[in-house]
Amino acid sequence: MVDPKSGHGFTSSKPISIFDTETMKLIKTIDAGKAEPDGIYFDPFGERVYVFSHPTKDATVSDAKAGNVLGAIDLGGTPEEAVRDGKSMLYGMMQDVPGSVTVVDLKAMKAVAHYPLPEAGRCNGLALDVRNHVLFAACAMSGNPLAQKPALIVLSAKDGKILTTLPLAGSSDGAVFDPSTMEAFSTGGNGTLTVVKENSPTDFEVEQNLDTMNGARTIALDSKTNHIFTMSQERQPAPAAQAPEGPDGRGRGRGRGFAPPVPGSFTIVEIGK
Repeated sequence: MVDPKSGHGFTSSKPISIFDTETMKLIKTIDAGKAEPDGIYFDPFGERVYVFSHPTKDATVSDAKAGNVLGAIDLGGTPEEAVRDGKSMLYGMMQDVPGSVTVVDLKAMKAVAHYPLPEAGRCNGLALDVRNHVLFAACAMSGNPLAQKPALIVLSAKDGKILTTLPLAGSSDGAVFDPSTMEAFSTGGNGTLTVVKENSPTDFEVEQNLDTMNGARTIALDSKTNHIFTMSQERQPAPAAQAPEGPDGRGRGRGRGFAPPVPGSFTIVEIGK
């Protein structure tokens, strides 16, 4: 994560690292205590960095200039992706089963609301239509009872009311919204990209499912070109004792981690119209 104003880069590692983006040299490290850094979010308005931790269920808040720890926010769940409304509210995706969205008041540095997703779980990606106050939560599980059915839960950012549920072609680790095209995107670990069109603040539909690359479940949007970027790498055949690929496309085994990657196969995929 990069702060273009200060020229500082941040890693969600332990300890959290701050580096100079021009020289790529380490500036300092930040002790996150018992937190295990995972997701990370930079707020250009308040010039703060939020690092999310699964086991402690909180966000470590640091000043982007000096790197001083300003405190921790109890999120009440296992945090993944987060998005801001451009004002004082941050929305965090909680990947618990069932899932939820935590609403954080950035000025007060505390959670002020929790939007439950009773028929969804293992939600990682979260995108926001700022103008219409609509959230898009990308979840690996949905239904009643919960099953392995990836779905995009669309809900109101104002009160958490669920507006609709749409099928995803695969489970993802991120989601983005393009306000210029009024489309939400979710990349699936099974090598798919689902595009959801917002026809109006109450009308949504799956516009397209297209093939990308197996394991490409993270996502970024270039707002200048309207192009989507995702990444992955090829993996070697799993050993005989290893279970077949999981829903994220990374070949999980029984207690043996991921199938080993093919050296030199790391690939960035760019998607445009």
